[in-house]
Amino acid sequence: MTFVSTPDFRHDAPECLGVLLVNVGTPDAPTVPAVRRFLAEFLADPRVVELPRVLWLPFLYAVTLRVRPRRSAKAYQAVWGEDGSPLLSIARRQAADVQTRLSERFAGPVKVAVGMRYGSPSVAAALAELRRANARRILVFPLYPQYSGSTTASVFDAVTRELSRWRWLPELRFVNQYHDDPAYIDAVAESIRAHWTTHGEPERLIFSFHGIPKDYFEKGDPYFCQCQKTARLVTDRLRLPIERWALTFQSRIGSKEWLKPYTDETLKAWGAQGVRSVQVLSPGFSADCLETIEEIDEENRGYFLGAGGEQFSYIRCLNDAPAHIAMLAGLVERHSAGWPEVTQAAADAAELSSRRERAVALGASA
Repeated sequence: MTFVSTPDFRHDAPECLGVLLVNVGTPDAPTVPAVRRFLAEFLADPRVVELPRVLWLPFLYAVTLRVRPRRSAKAYQAVWGEDGSPLLSIARRQAADVQTRLSERFAGPVKVAVGMRYGSPSVAAALAELRRANARRILVFPLYPQYSGSTTASVFDAVTRELSRWRWLPELRFVNQYHDDPAYIDAVAESIRAHWTTHGEPERLIFSFHGIPKDYFEKGDPYFCQCQKTARLVTDRLRLPIERWALTFQSRIGSKEWLKPYTDETLKAWGAQGVRSVQVLSPGFSADCLETIEEIDEENRGYFLGAGGEQFSYIRCLNDAPAHIAMLAGLVERHSAGWPEVTQAAADAAELSSRRERAVALGASA
């Protein structure tokens, strides 16, 4: 193996703290070829599809990637904006705003980079960006409030796989989940209240989380329990009685059983039963994306209204709302506690120059 070197390292360069914000990812364009490349990377991940590779990969390439990219490309075209993928554009705004907040709160320098688990910019590219910024300490922050092996653990895999190629490893910390963090719960609850101020309170409220196969939960994945806790804590904040809300799961694929109840089936049933108004939020997503904009606000809206419902409203993800940015920055600060950049100012120019002079005297080139 050839290890990644740091030939551009300089002894007079200040060190910084690196923060790697990671989300699931997006195709580079809403085209069939781009979507096929994205889905190939996503669905080939053994954390996402836990089937024997010898069985799954031939089916993936012979069947799934011949059929699904065309349908998915049309969905991406419906949500694509002037600045491209909504997920990526929101992620970049989140990173910029977190960078600003941390620069104001930390004594030393900090660099925030965005990486996508699948697609671009890749986790490897984001880590390289932090290496070039001389980040000797890196906090990896997957933007998944609820832990799952198919999301958070997959980010860990990608990070450690890339770092296994580095000659000089940084110190590393990892945020596993924040499903019950008080600031996160408050931010979600406040987003609901703000929506109610404009649209009124609905007859029913749905917390729609991305689904995972049921057997992942049965094998020990804590995702189901963490989703339940998030919804319970938020509705406690809202003082919302149990008969006025439900927790459901969306985005299932394939024929196997996933976590229930399903979002689409619940909305169809409620519409048929005479429920007149529904509002839906997806608090497991830190940014609006295909699964919220197209699947919830378009497809599932149609299911409810088509079944007899009268009013459907989607409550947007936290995105780059100030409360969300403050919460993210606060979690970074907490998980970075004890690292020098949090409390100590960067070395001044004279100290850095002296460090370089000592290194050169010992034979270093820079």
